Order: sequence, then structure tokens, then C-alpha cells
Amino acid sequence: MKVSILFMLLACVCGAFGQPNSSFYVATTGNNSNPGTQAAPWRTIQHAADTARAGSTVNVRGGIYEELVSINASGNATDGFITFRSYPGETAILEAEHFTPSGRSGVLTINNKSYVRIEGFEIRNFRTAEHRLAPLGIDVIGAGSHIELLKNNVHHIEQTFEGRDAPGQGGNGFGIAVYGTDAKTPITDLIIDGNEVHHLKTGSSESLVVNGNVTNFRITHNVVHDNNNIGIDVIGFERTAPDPAVDQARDGVVSGNLVYNITSRGNPAYRNDESSDGIYVDGGTRILIEQNVIHDVDFGIELASEHKDRATSYVIARNNLVYHGHTAGVSIGGYAPERGRTDHCTVINNTLYDNDTSATGSGEFQLQWNMADNIFANNIVYAGSRCLMTLIKSEVKSDQPPVNIDHNFYYCAYGSKASTWKEIDATVTGFEKYAQSSGNDRHSHFLDPHFVDAATKDFHLRSDSPAIAAGTTDGMPVGELDLEGSPRVKSGNIDIGCYQGR
Repeated sequence: MKVSILFMLLACVCGAFGQPNSSFYVATTGNNSNPGTQAAPWRTIQHAADTARAGSTVNVRGGIYEELVSINASGNATDGFITFRSYPGETAILEAEHFTPSGRSGVLTINNKSYVRIEGFEIRNFRTAEHRLAPLGIDVIGAGSHIELLKNNVHHIEQTFEGRDAPGQGGNGFGIAVYGTDAKTPITDLIIDGNEVHHLKTGSSESLVVNGNVTNFRITHNVVHDNNNIGIDVIGFERTAPDPAVDQARDGVVSGNLVYNITSRGNPAYRNDESSDGIYVDGGTRILIEQNVIHDVDFGIELASEHKDRATSYVIARNNLVYHGHTAGVSIGGYAPERGRTDHCTVINNTLYDNDTSATGSGEFQLQWNMADNIFANNIVYAGSRCLMTLIKSEVKSDQPPVNIDHNFYYCAYGSKASTWKEIDATVTGFEKYAQSSGNDRHSHFLDPHFVDAATKDFHLRSDSPAIAAGTTDGMPVGELDLEGSPRVKSGNIDIGCYQGR
């Protein structure tokens, strides 16, 4: 009996110091002088964050917690994560309505920590109109590894500063931001999965972003919507990390996300500009963007760099559906001649439908400045009423084409002869004339792809579609699965567009 009692006491002591498999509880009815058990929970999440250690799980019961939380300990590979989660079946709400940001401030902050998991929280109502202040929902910063942000609901984080010096030079706010600021140690093995990030006012910044020295990340199955600037962004070269050699988010996956209702129009930092992206790679490298659905945004997918002599490079954008964008469905290249480059990027097996709805002249596929060794293939490009397929802003040199464009399907309701292809000094009308004059799309076709029902947003191919088995796999990184997870190649053949035939 004495041995059993001693063992139990030791077990309790180990649990208090956060040894593996210890569980703690927080509730709005708790008290921080309690032991943190289910029967006698703590009152604040911050107290749990100050107490928990590697291997601990902090279960936060449903209710409203008016506090800003900083995670002050790390897990490790041996003992496991420190997990903070809403108690199963309940929602813990971090409410920031009565707080004011101090500089850069997160409702929940992870600074130089590793093996931390945040799951199932609602994080809301952090606002400022001060230009120098930056509110964030979840702020991950510094260095660290194995950080997981799972199934959180982040909304109404708002930077509402009204002034600006130039477009994009307003205040800054973020829904979820990961900034790798350490030159020696990256933020790595990062998972951002299943979150909803919505109804934000981010000023000049982004809804969900990884920036600087960040590697080996996965941004998957998130729903990002109704925000007034960029939905998902992968950034490099903003001097986030002090060493330019590592100041570039890299080696990541952006997959299975739904992004919609994203526009900068009305954002004080941009006024009437429609320049926000659903998914943007601004200086990142070795990124896979696949199986995303993007609609009713400004630009659908943009692969570019805003910094002179710096490149977005080695990005694959495949099996994505982009429709009803206000400007281009896909855009590559620096947005001005003195800006950065887009190199070795592949846009393949995507479906673009009725983009440039604001008649900006950007068309479905926009090619801007400073591009080299890019590929645009196996895509369905179905233009809207203006039949504008592409806008090419930079001079195309025949001996060094900036983009190899071929094996695509183009269509608009007014037919091939009505289709337009804008170039730097001319507009070509008609698919055949465009293909002949440009040398592009020699194996492409201007045909109705026969969607099942575009009016109801069903962009699967009918059984009689000429796009079935019409694509190329020759040296192309087509991947294993289409947009909805079906095998991408069947009997050695691949369909054009984001779906493989049923």
C-alpha cells in the first residue's frame, strides 16, 4: 500500500512539471491556484502556457477568454508536443476586443518555440487604426520547428489606418503570420491545416503568410475568405531574416485550400485598386501549389517578385481551379520592369474560367516583366464575354522565350476569331493568327471543353469532351492526383484542366 501511495504521489509531481502524457484543464469557472485538473481547472490560458511543459496537453473548456496569450515553453522530439486545444466538442474563444496592440502584437504568440500545437480555438476582434501598430490573430516568429496550427477560426483582425504614402503603404495586420527572423535557424516543419481565416482588414499585409527564413511548411485545407488583401502568401526578400541567403520562404506545399472573396478594392492602403491575390508567391522558391479552389478574388494565382534582381523560382502550380477573378486568373513576372523575376515556374493542368470580370485588360493569363524558363501547359482557358485570353506586357525574344506555352485548350462563347491576345505593341485577334505570329500553342486547340455545368460551377469534363486524353506528360510534373484526388494519369493519358475524366 505504501509503495502504491508513493507511486501515485510521484505521478502527480511528474504531471505538475509537465512530463509526457500529462493533461491540464482551463475553464472560465476555474482558478489559477487550482491544480489544473478536470475537476479543478485553471482560469487562464496564459497560466497554462506558463506551466505546461513538453508532452503536456492543455484542454481549454468552451467559453470566452479575454486575454492575449504567449507560449513560453517548447516541446521536444522525445517527450512530444505541448498541445493547446479546445476541449473536444467545445470552442474556446480568445477575445481581444478590449486590447490594443503594442507594436506587433498577436492574440496568440509563439516566439522562438518548437513542438507546439494550437488546435480548435476561435481568435477574434483585435483592432487598431494606428499606422505603427500591427494586430495579428496568430503570430509565429523567430526560429523553431514542429509548429502546428490546426482547425482554428481567426476573424475580425483589423488594421483600419486610413492614410498611405503610395499603394500598398498603409498599416499592417495579419490573420496568421509566420516570420522566420533568425538568420541561423529557420522555422521549419510547419503545418497550417484546416483553419478558417476570414473577415479581416489587413491593410498592406496578408491573411495567411509565411515570410523569411521558413522551410518545409505545409499550408493545407484552409478556408480563407472575405478579406481585404492577399489570401495566402509565400514571401522572400523583405529583410525579414538578416541574411539574404535565407531570407526566402522555401520548400513548401500550398494544397487543398479554398480561397474566395478577396479584394483590395476599398482597402485604404489600395483604395480602388484590385490587386490582391488568392494565392501569391512573392519571392519564394521550390513551392508546390496544387488542388486549390480560388474564386471571386482579384488575381487568382500570382507568381512574381516585388524586389529588383530577386526571383520567384521553381514553383509548380497544378490542378487548381480559378474562376470569376476580378483580374487575371494566373499572373507571372514582376509587375514593373524594375521589379523582380519569375524563373523556372510551371503552370500546368489548371482550369481558368471567366476571370478578369472587372475588365482590367489582364485577361485569363497575364505575363508581366522579367521572366525566363517558365511553362504554361495542359490548362483550360475559358474566357468571359471579352474573349481576352492573355496579356503579354514584356518583349518576347524568339531565341529566349520567357514562357513555353503549349498543349492548352482555349475557348470563349464568341468563337476562335473573336479571341484576343494582347502583346506589348499589338493586339492579335483570332487563335490561328496568334499561334502563327507568336510561335506559341502549336499543339493547343480552340475548342469548347464541354464542362458538365459551368453555370453551377461544375467544371468536370463531360464524356464527350475533346480535352480528355489531350494533354502531355512529356517531362511535365503533372503529379499523381487531380483536384479532387483521382489518379491524374489513366492508361498513360492525361486530360487537360484540373480534373481527370471519370
